Amino acid sequence: MELDTGQTIKALNALLETELSGAIRYTQYSLMVFGHARIPIVGWMREQANESLMHATQAGEHITALGGEPSLGIGELVGTHHREIDAMMQEMLVHEQKGVDLYRQLLEIVSGRSIGLEEYARTMIRDEELHISEIRKMLRH
Repeated sequence: MELDTGQTIKALNALLETELSGAIRYTQYSLMVFGHARIPIVGWMREQANESLMHATQAGEHITALGGEPSLGIGELVGTHHREIDAMMQEMLVHEQKGVDLYRQLLEIVSGRSIGLEEYARTMIRDEELHISEIRKMLRH
């Protein structure tokens, strides 16, 4: 079975845009954290922002390796300012799940067609699922 390059590039560009929006989202939220736990939460959010940027770069590298052009778009951005950390975390949970869904779509497209892209998709699904479990733990009271 042959890899559908166009469909793969489209899926990778959706991931690129989503990861870029994640970098912006986590950075913006890190600026809005106040209170006693500010320092560790801000640090964690900024780590997530850096990781999202790295993930966007990886998607872009795969796109160019396939002969495509990385999107100049950025995925959906935060539309409101949340004052409570729990509200921020809930929104991040939705964002991370969207990432998992997009990586799963990529996995479907490349399964049996590209071992490298298959492994990339699986690794990213694992990473994003770990983020989701961390956010869920942070939301427990």
